[in-house]
Amino acid sequence: MKKLSQLITAIAPKELIGPIDKEITMLTPDSRRVEAGALFVAVRGVNVDGHSFIPVVSTSGVAAIVCEELPQFMDPSITYIKVANSAVALGCLASEWYDNPSRKLKLVGVTGTNGKTTTATLIYEMARLMGYKAGLLSTVRNYVDGTPYHTEQTTPDPLTINSLLHQMVECGCDYAAMEVSSHAADQHRIAGLRFEGGVFSNITRDHLDYHKTFDNYLKAKKSFFDNLGPDSWALTNIDDKSGEVMLQNTSARRYTYSLRTEADFTGRIIEDRIDGTLLSLNGHEVETMFTGRFNAYNLTAVYGASVLLGWPVEEVLVKMSQLVPVAGRFQTARSPRGYVAVVDYAHTPDAVVNVLNAIHEVKGAKAQVITVVGAGGNRDKGKRPIMAAEAARLSDRVILTSDNPRFEEPAAILRDMEAGLDAEQRSRTLTIVDRREAIRTAAALAQPGDVILIAGKGHEDYQEIEGVKHHFDDREVVLEIFKGEKA
Repeated sequence: MKKLSQLITAIAPKELIGPIDKEITMLTPDSRRVEAGALFVAVRGVNVDGHSFIPVVSTSGVAAIVCEELPQFMDPSITYIKVANSAVALGCLASEWYDNPSRKLKLVGVTGTNGKTTTATLIYEMARLMGYKAGLLSTVRNYVDGTPYHTEQTTPDPLTINSLLHQMVECGCDYAAMEVSSHAADQHRIAGLRFEGGVFSNITRDHLDYHKTFDNYLKAKKSFFDNLGPDSWALTNIDDKSGEVMLQNTSARRYTYSLRTEADFTGRIIEDRIDGTLLSLNGHEVETMFTGRFNAYNLTAVYGASVLLGWPVEEVLVKMSQLVPVAGRFQTARSPRGYVAVVDYAHTPDAVVNVLNAIHEVKGAKAQVITVVGAGGNRDKGKRPIMAAEAARLSDRVILTSDNPRFEEPAAILRDMEAGLDAEQRSRTLTIVDRREAIRTAAALAQPGDVILIAGKGHEDYQEIEGVKHHFDDREVVLEIFKGEKA
């Protein structure tokens, strides 16, 4: 429990009606969870406005209500706290509720369209390799030191974030890394957090179903850096056209990384193979287990973040070679028949291009590339034809298939993708709604030396259809196919 008088020190009330010398039993924005003594925060969500539930929670014994608009009828037993933005207030209150855990460890946030998961996860892994306890908040899995916790969102709600950070502090973690999604930044889920530093990877078209315009999407990403304080650092990819834009209004100390030009942290690819890359990081050669230019960017960002966290350069370089690829990110497996399957989470046009370019850089001269790709339902429809066109441009054969159709008709999604293909590309493309059959067909078409890219789902172990998640794992399907093959 917390005193209301203590909690409200974390926010700036515009108006306060009622006593603040109250014990608060719980903090929640969910009207269904309100109990006697609770502090309810009425947040305006995407689909539901929490203010509409104020009359309901007022009958539950709630102690106080945070809102942007005071209700017409106010109960004298309830304390009303009017604020400018309830979502921001929730983040700050959640931080205070859990004793401000982000101020008790060094938290690094990673944002961008592609590379967030890999970069955040590798910063977490680097901390552990350096001998520290650390935590991770990511798309794939959340970790409190080495203990995994299931994740539903790239960036959870403020209470979940602070609860996990609090657990990290309790178990002695010194560092934490987290992905910061554009949705989370726009919805103020990270309000109240203190970041040691922030990393920007890149920005390309994504999530326009939510943000509506690319400019809105960019502003959401940029707001993360805008809110960093002068005692934090900001590390940006200056090879991205929006890299410097991210830092225009930040108060944080500014640093850059690049593969193309001189920067604070400069990476160079010396040798690239299907099973690894020899990198130069600020002039030091490092053998890594990662493939592709996009991973070279991720590793350069990790190197920069590690140095900015104060870890010794010589030790960081040694540990870089010990890092392993993240689940579902350019995971490779060699078939008994001699072709290679690559499973990758690439689900945007730019990510598909990055992975296919990486494959072309390391495949044999005569090897063909066969790509299995789909697009999610109830998401940005504009990227569907673009993804198909890019896959066809960089592949010898393409198989369009389902990828979390959600509440849309799978065949309709694939028709949207087909619309991006010209006649020649269509002649090299198959459309197979069943994803398992699509992967099997790709394997049957592959010859020794060829590379199959299975894009879009990566670490996911489900297909979401009509609101139900059915077990499906691209990696499992690949291994099943390999078991039935003969060398």
